[in-house]
This record gives sequence, structure tokens and C-alpha cells, in this order.
Amino acid sequence: MSAIDEIKAIATGMWTTFRSMFEEPITIEYPEVKRPVRRRFKGRHYLQRYDNGLERCIGCSLCAAACPADAIFVESAENTDEERYSPGERYASTYEINMLRCIFCGYCEDACPTEAIVLGDNYELSFTNRSDAIYTKEMLLVPVKPGGKPTPQKTEPGRYTRAVPEMADPAD
Repeated sequence: MSAIDEIKAIATGMWTTFRSMFEEPITIEYPEVKRPVRRRFKGRHYLQRYDNGLERCIGCSLCAAACPADAIFVESAENTDEERYSPGERYASTYEINMLRCIFCGYCEDACPTEAIVLGDNYELSFTNRSDAIYTKEMLLVPVKPGGKPTPQKTEPGRYTRAVPEMADPAD
């Protein structure tokens, strides 16, 4: 390489640097400014409730069966009219997700017949020890909406006859 070629290369590099000084920076100040996620982003898990406060999860364990990383553990128990958690015969007495194992694939969300488990847009997950990474049912359940009652609820006999409510076909 000749001296002229070297000078040309240095001048081109300096021109590129000079030109970029006047462009708008694309750096995002992360803790203060959070970048919006895409519509199909899969983040932290949430267990949904019905409007009346009952839990959507019926303890069927289909999410645990669909999980390729074996990150979900579900243990079910029987509902009674005196102590009702979900509209079905059963409810999830124990629901745990090991977030260190989870690969955020969304198969649990797809497998759920009641749309109980959803993956939200929260991506700020950090743990200082392994036990903090296991999310329990209490950590996953969304709060009761205004007008709803917390679980367990006392219901009149024969009110809930279907475990899976009638649902419309998905839009997309």
C-alpha cells in the first residue's frame, strides 16, 4: 500500500467520524428510558383471573406438559362450593415456574385451554440466588379487579358446571 492510499484511508475514516458528530445519537438511557417491546415479545409470566375474581387456572397441567425446559410445576386440588378458586372441578393448589430454566418460548401460553397463563412485556428479571428465581402462584397471580372478590370464594351449589368457559375463536 502506497503512502497516498494510506492518507486516503485515514482521510476517509476521519470524514466518517466528523460526519457522525452531527447525527442524532441512537443510545437509549436504559434505566430512565425503557425501550418499547414488540407486540409478540414474550417476557414475565402472569396468571390471569376472571372479572369476578376467580382464577382462570384449572390445574390441568397442560402448560407443564408443553414446556420443553420442564420449568413449570403444577399440583391440582379439588374445588368445593364452600372454597372455590376456579370455575372448574379443580384448581392449581401449587403453581411454580423456575425462571432460570424457562426459555420464554410461549408454549405454555399456547397450551392453556382457559388462557390463564400469559407472557407479558416485563423483561427486567434478575435474581441474586436460585430460590428467588422460582415464581410461586402468589407471585404470578394478577391482582383482583375492582368489583371482584379474592379467592377462595363461597358459591351456591351448581353455579359452575363448566371448567372451560365458552370462548370466541382467536382474531389473529
